[in-house]
Amino acid sequence: MNRSALISAAEDVLHQGCALLDNVDDESYSRKEEGPWGSSIGAHYRHVLDHFLCLIEGLWDGEINYDHRSRSRDIETSIEAARLATNNMIEALAAIPADVLKQECTVIYSVGYDHNEAQPVGSVVARELMFCVGHAIHHYAIMKLLCSARSVALPCEFGIAPSTLKYQEAQAAR
Repeated sequence: MNRSALISAAEDVLHQGCALLDNVDDESYSRKEEGPWGSSIGAHYRHVLDHFLCLIEGLWDGEINYDHRSRSRDIETSIEAARLATNNMIEALAAIPADVLKQECTVIYSVGYDHNEAQPVGSVVARELMFCVGHAIHHYAIMKLLCSARSVALPCEFGIAPSTLKYQEAQAAR
């Protein structure tokens, strides 16, 4: 995937987030769901934006640390704050020079529960942007379930991976 396609994919995912923000009110956005959910639509959306922000902040020093998320309460509880953060993220992505996507980077991300220090792993910026896109889509799927429980309508493709959409289209064409 070339630079423009990858950046466009990330922007598309963030624009899907704007569609979510357009269809939900602050109360539904910030209300924590009971039962197995234990979180709010806003908490999931903030989590998605946090990962993109970690990527953007780590670009210039070559270290992307997903453990150092901002966890902004404003983004988690206010649609307007979330919209502003989303628009800022789209602008930041559009400003990434082509050569930066090919850049090697070190990724820090705790994946174990044994409280050991996170181990740095080598990667490239393009791979990490793909991770952020896929990560967002999976959280969008959870948000879609939360929205459904509140009778909030979202586009049918919201929270579905592009490869799954292509598969479904191919199956429907049979």
